[in-house]
Amino acid sequence: MTETLNIDQIRADFPVLHQQVNKAPLIYFDNAATTQKPKAVIDALSAYYEQDNANIHRGIHTLAERATTAYELTRKKLAAFLNAPSTDQIIFTSGTTAGINLVAQTFGRANVGKGDQIIVSNLEHHSNIVPWQMIAEEKGAEIKVIPVSDAGVLDIEAYKALLNPKVKLVAVNHVSNAIGTINPIVEIISLAHEVGAKVLIDGAQSVAHLAVDVQALDMDFFVFSAHKLFGPTGVGVLYGKRDLLESMPPYQGGGEMIKEVSFSGTTYNELPYKFEAGTPNIADVIAFGAALDYVHAIPSEALAAQEEALLAYATQKLQVIPGLRIVGTAPEKIAVISFVIDGVHPQDIGVLLDKFGIAIRTGHHCAQPLMQRYELVGTCRASFAFYNTFEEIDRFVLCLEKTLQMLG
Repeated sequence: MTETLNIDQIRADFPVLHQQVNKAPLIYFDNAATTQKPKAVIDALSAYYEQDNANIHRGIHTLAERATTAYELTRKKLAAFLNAPSTDQIIFTSGTTAGINLVAQTFGRANVGKGDQIIVSNLEHHSNIVPWQMIAEEKGAEIKVIPVSDAGVLDIEAYKALLNPKVKLVAVNHVSNAIGTINPIVEIISLAHEVGAKVLIDGAQSVAHLAVDVQALDMDFFVFSAHKLFGPTGVGVLYGKRDLLESMPPYQGGGEMIKEVSFSGTTYNELPYKFEAGTPNIADVIAFGAALDYVHAIPSEALAAQEEALLAYATQKLQVIPGLRIVGTAPEKIAVISFVIDGVHPQDIGVLLDKFGIAIRTGHHCAQPLMQRYELVGTCRASFAFYNTFEEIDRFVLCLEKTLQMLG
């Protein structure tokens, strides 16, 4: 029997949820954009600045050593979280976008040449499209796109047809940020490897909802952001296979990424530090460690069951609203619902729902090619986390109906 969550107890851990917005209790349904932070993360951030504020790795005094220990402990926690073979393969970045650009500017620049191909999908966030377009333009390579069905499912047969020895990299998301589709990355990775291509998986939307084992999935590269996993903004993670990371040149020059510097030449540091130039985001990395501890303490089966129940309940409640159409009906989804309503602009809905204290996301969700595929200017997106409730969904639907009446 799956353990159930004590939602009241969990919600007590998140200070931001207990406030009034526009004289109404806040309902936060914008978790795909960023998740809220438990008190443990906020406390860890404050504690660093109050007690341990110092630069890391090079100092020998007590504060520097304490800060270094806490910073590197987060790296160890991440290696365990992802089942990475080594902490050396965990690179800290400023976010998912920075991780993708790091791979594009190092692996991509070194391995993609004239006439080569890079495959992306029609479900991608702009950050997993534009860096590859830049490399393709610079190198004379070509971008190929995996099409998506009306339901929001990638066409795997079309993907198979795109694969050939010219493909150097496949870059796809684990989960669509815009419509919630969970992609079949096991098959995507395996098929790419058959033709010698490497694979980058954008895990920004998956890490808070799905278990990720980088070894079992045979991932070449995996990137995500802390703030999607109840941690601070400004921190990201890049995992890569050791041989790939060792073959890639440094992305930026500066302190920490070097062994020795002279005017006659410079030698670079070992992994992971050769990709971490300059003073890092120390406080937020340490606080991210607290977020990992917090998530680890919640039974994963119960977390998944809560989010699946929220998705099913919200889907059922929304489908009865006249003129409402859910965009993205893949059989495998995370707790994200994108929808449009006949004759109503998504932004108008979002603005009026905010008057009721309800936070959703509207627009193209940095996925304009996908919106073009569906001939939409954008959608309304409600995205749930385990701290959301069925009562919030009831009020959301009621306020949405009131909003539609106001819009006439």
